[in-house]
Amino acid sequence: MQNSTFLYFLTLLLFKQKTKHIGVVVISVIIIFLLSSVLFISSSLQKSLLDTVKMQSDFTVSRVQAGKTVNTPTEWIDTILEIHGISKVAPRVYGRYFFAPREKSFLIVGVDFFDEQSSKSLQTLVKELDLKEFLSTDSMIVGSGVKHYLSQHYYKDSFTFKTPKGAFKKVNIAHTLSKEANIIANDMIIMPIDLAREIFGLHEDEITDITFNVPNDAEWDNIVAKIHLQFYDVRVVEKREIIKAYENLYNYKGGLFLILYLVAMVTFMLILYQRYAMVYSTERKEIGILRAVGWSIKDILKLKFYETVIIIFISFTLGVVLAYLYVFIGDAPLLSKIFLGGANLSNTVAFTPTIEFGLLGTIFLFYAIPFLGAVLIPAWKVAVTPPKEAML
Repeated sequence: MQNSTFLYFLTLLLFKQKTKHIGVVVISVIIIFLLSSVLFISSSLQKSLLDTVKMQSDFTVSRVQAGKTVNTPTEWIDTILEIHGISKVAPRVYGRYFFAPREKSFLIVGVDFFDEQSSKSLQTLVKELDLKEFLSTDSMIVGSGVKHYLSQHYYKDSFTFKTPKGAFKKVNIAHTLSKEANIIANDMIIMPIDLAREIFGLHEDEITDITFNVPNDAEWDNIVAKIHLQFYDVRVVEKREIIKAYENLYNYKGGLFLILYLVAMVTFMLILYQRYAMVYSTERKEIGILRAVGWSIKDILKLKFYETVIIIFISFTLGVVLAYLYVFIGDAPLLSKIFLGGANLSNTVAFTPTIEFGLLGTIFLFYAIPFLGAVLIPAWKVAVTPPKEAML
């Protein structure tokens, strides 16, 4: 069989049955679009969060009494500094401030702006900040979600906190974090540690927790044991535990959609198989005529194979491209809420482009192989039928 004849029939089949093909492509694109969007969101969030967590301190120590976290005395800092192998020990005030009228909350992080570890983390969030001017007054850095929420309640340039003692503390809004930081900082307020102490009603010798680094990874377990020997009422949280928790969270959410995808794909392939198994008389006649004029079974299967492969590639490419534009250009409205949640302040995130080609390849195989089977098996059944019988 000449290649020109083969290409002619292939093109003829694609255009003659375009209504059928368009329907299949539309359904395929929707399924692939939804799953690819979920995978893009999950991968982007994981990468952004993990990159941020990796820049944080290796350990966080807090005091626990009766199973509840309580304020940590600052004198613990000196004790921790005496442990060999520990570096960059820093105090922190960390907690939620509830905006009573609407039952919304802000995550307040009080840090020492002159601490090396804190400054390194802040530089990734705030690139343009006059530290001298910032520290000259009671000021804070807010996430875009906090800024939007306060603006809605007529707090444009400052916000007045109510302390546990019943006093009011006015704090200026010095800077708003960029949209790119919304994944971790949408509802966050960053301020000097002394100011955070005042808002939460902590004494000068109290903090919420202590952070530190251990440069030698092999010493991590040993350091944790030493911390527990020094303090009986202590909780130590490792950075790798946080990383694992984030990975499990987004793998779990992505896995739910993968299960739904497999269910939808199996259902779709069963419909396709039923559709192609009930070959219309015109299609049976076409295959019978081709067999009568000298086409072999191999040629007919080859024709159907290439026809199906073209549909598969068009569907998969359109689905992935639309998902990429939806997530990384349009910031995934609706679907992003499933991963980010909306119980507190509304969040709009700019996703960092992240593509796992291995996972996309797996999805393609799970889509392409059943599709080919659903088309080629019925076509083969007709092709092995004698031409006269097929044309009846």
